[in-house]
Amino acid sequence: MAEASKSDSPQIDDVQKTLEKQIAELRKEITKINKSISARGAEMLDDASEQASDFYETAASRASRTAQQLRSQAQAVSEVARENPGTTTAVVGVIGLLGFLAGLAVGQSMNDTSRRWY
Repeated sequence: MAEASKSDSPQIDDVQKTLEKQIAELRKEITKINKSISARGAEMLDDASEQASDFYETAASRASRTAQQLRSQAQAVSEVARENPGTTTAVVGVIGLLGFLAGLAVGQSMNDTSRRWY
């Protein structure tokens, strides 16, 4: 029986060495995968950063053009208002009156209780 255990021992050692070798190979593969994932993540981060930068530049350019256009239109309206002060006053007055009447209408429609004057 002692001989059987001696013959089993080399087989166990062989199995253990094979498993240790496989574990070492798996660790190497995991290290390679981690490096690959890390490199891919860095690439994705760079791509996202470039896209964000492009979007920012585009948005800034559009905002600048829009602001310039608004300034020129405001200047044109201002010139017309200076040339025609009576018309400007009348238009502003009518807009104010319409706003006041709209406010009254909304206030009356939101009032649920009937009001009695008597």
